[in-house]
Amino acid sequence: MSEAQSGKTPGLSADEEQEVSNNQPPRAAVLHEIIRYQGDQELERTLAALFWSALAAGLTMGLSLMAMGLFYSRLPAGDSSQVIACLGYSAGFLAVILARQQLFTENTLTAVLPVMTEPSLRNFGRLLRLWSVVLLGNLAGTILVAYVMLNLPIFDSKTDIAFLDVGRKVMENDLNQMFAKGIISGWMIATMVWIILMITYLMALGDFTHIVVGSVEVSYLVWAGEVSWAAFWLDFAVPTLVGNIIGGSFIFALISHAQVRSDSGKPPSTDQQKAPSANSKT
Repeated sequence: MSEAQSGKTPGLSADEEQEVSNNQPPRAAVLHEIIRYQGDQELERTLAALFWSALAAGLTMGLSLMAMGLFYSRLPAGDSSQVIACLGYSAGFLAVILARQQLFTENTLTAVLPVMTEPSLRNFGRLLRLWSVVLLGNLAGTILVAYVMLNLPIFDSKTDIAFLDVGRKVMENDLNQMFAKGIISGWMIATMVWIILMITYLMALGDFTHIVVGSVEVSYLVWAGEVSWAAFWLDFAVPTLVGNIIGGSFIFALISHAQVRSDSGKPPSTDQQKAPSANSKT
């Protein structure tokens, strides 16, 4: 069969065919294994390492509220200001991920895949251990940074008012909205990887609820005396947390894992079998 009949571009040398083969995107199974391996490494980290990294991430997430408040306080009132100010929501996520700190919702995908690959009591125990420590560290950091932002003379009164408005907007959601928006937020975080800015910007623009950055915004209201700790936990934290877990773990991770399981046992394509080796000569 000629090259034209086989569907290949005619006239390619063996080296050029090898270059084509090398530049193919990795199969879903390869990406799945990379993420699974990273998740397994995270599950093996010590409690102290997880907690301090998670605490640092919680403190860092204060940058999201800080950036949004600064934007709102310096922009004219109106819907257009929200479109711009929502860019500030990305600040904390960018800093946390680039610093490789432990963020609860970022771990929902990587830590769940080892459990889905090998669903054992040991792996479930390791997952719950990771989630508990990271969530505790994140919330401790966010509550602390909200207290500092409110009580230290860092910002002007206009910015302080903007911080309160951001938190009030979160608490406008009822329990069902907190839960439903938390699902979307968890799913979006699980997909973001290298498109951090766009995904987190869309999260802010859509007013989706996120357990970590939202805890900075709502605990700021608590320290200011506008919301009780009971409302923080029952009206915001619990429904948002459950929604984030469902969106990040039981939707995205499950679908990703199902895709790889469906592909397993599937033989490589004819082109992959016939691709010339790296030692091929022209």
